[in-house]
Amino acid sequence: MCRNALLALAAVGVAFADVAAGQPAADIDTRRELFVDSFLVESLEGDVTRQLHHPIPREIVHEYTAPWEGPTSAYMTILRDGDLVRLYLRGSGHEGGGEVTCMAESTDGIHFTRPELGLFEFGGSTANSIVWLGEGTHNFTPFVDTNPDCQPEERYKAIAGRPPLALASPDGIHWRKLAEDPVITEGAFDSQNLAFYDTERGYYVCFLRDFADGVRTIRTCTSPDFVHWTEPEWLDYGDAPLEHLYTNAAVPYFRAPHIYLAFPNRYVPERTKIPEHGERGVCDGVLMSSRDGVHWERWEEAFLRPGPDPLNWTDRNQHIAYGILPLSETELSIYWTENYRHDTARLRRGTLRTDGFVSLHGGAEGGTALTRPLIVGGSRLEVNYATSAVGSIRFEVLGSEEGAPLAISEELFGDEITRVVEWVEGAELSLPEEGPIRLRIHLRDADLYSLRFLE
Repeated sequence: MCRNALLALAAVGVAFADVAAGQPAADIDTRRELFVDSFLVESLEGDVTRQLHHPIPREIVHEYTAPWEGPTSAYMTILRDGDLVRLYLRGSGHEGGGEVTCMAESTDGIHFTRPELGLFEFGGSTANSIVWLGEGTHNFTPFVDTNPDCQPEERYKAIAGRPPLALASPDGIHWRKLAEDPVITEGAFDSQNLAFYDTERGYYVCFLRDFADGVRTIRTCTSPDFVHWTEPEWLDYGDAPLEHLYTNAAVPYFRAPHIYLAFPNRYVPERTKIPEHGERGVCDGVLMSSRDGVHWERWEEAFLRPGPDPLNWTDRNQHIAYGILPLSETELSIYWTENYRHDTARLRRGTLRTDGFVSLHGGAEGGTALTRPLIVGGSRLEVNYATSAVGSIRFEVLGSEEGAPLAISEELFGDEITRVVEWVEGAELSLPEEGPIRLRIHLRDADLYSLRFLE
């Protein structure tokens, strides 16, 4: 490595900050880290910020036109099981009244069909896609259980009802109760409550609806066996303003499962945009993240706006479905409700770049980000980034002693989901035997979406 080149570049940007100052060292090992929260970055200087990104609306993938569905169909779950993508939802608002749990299937996450299951009668026929009828249909929310000790006959699980029952299924179609009585009793439960198995932590997690001083909010609890649950805790949103959070759509992000992402529906009951609609309130979708399930950082800026369609400016639209689908290596799909209470009620797909919820963004003038001290599990730095034709990203690796960087990267420009950073003159990154490092990141007209160190 050329020492003169290192010293020259080290003189550019922010002054060196000793790793003993500021935040304590974080052991990120080989985990992928996103920029959805303030965990990674300690300071920013110049024209650089963390920037929230927004899903691009794509196709309408499902219209609630079946006789057992209807204009108030809601509380969707989207999941993949092998080659199939499955959509579960509450069917309601139809002429027959009442509520059902029904499904649709797809091989590509875009074109959905309703299977004729023949399980329950509706309107004098069993030629329908209903998978559950009766207690719990208001908010039936399933998932594929990734617990390594899960029995084959319980490969699917669900919580459903107010208060919720625990259910299981071998195939996602034929369901049974795991217990006759509700398994969680403390909460309001009057929207979509959901659960999943957390493979990082080794237990089941539930996020449920409740009210705090009349404001819709979220609580969480855990379970070793899906039947016996801890007392629900209130989520802590830090300094975020008090707002109605109608649903939660919380998931461990599959590429960084130590991070929970949630997409609550933010309900604003005091606003009415379409007076003739007759129901108060407007909604959008927001993004928040957590590393323990209790303490969350929430973006005040909307993640999903209603957009120009006036029928999305009525109540309870922009409900984001439970589930994130990677339909390609470069793109994520999420889904949300539009035109709720209207004859055109439907589900729309939207897309985001892989890892592309929030980026470390450098503007045209350029700027620098300094990470907190990091304990890393490898010497190869892999990044997900994009620049303009004139943009660039450079990395400096700083040790615990003030002085020249341990390494400086070649200039990055382009647009790649996966790129291993190269160091000047082909040098290898030599990490200190003891003590943490920092990254000093120079960005100009560029976005950095994620990073991780590999062995």
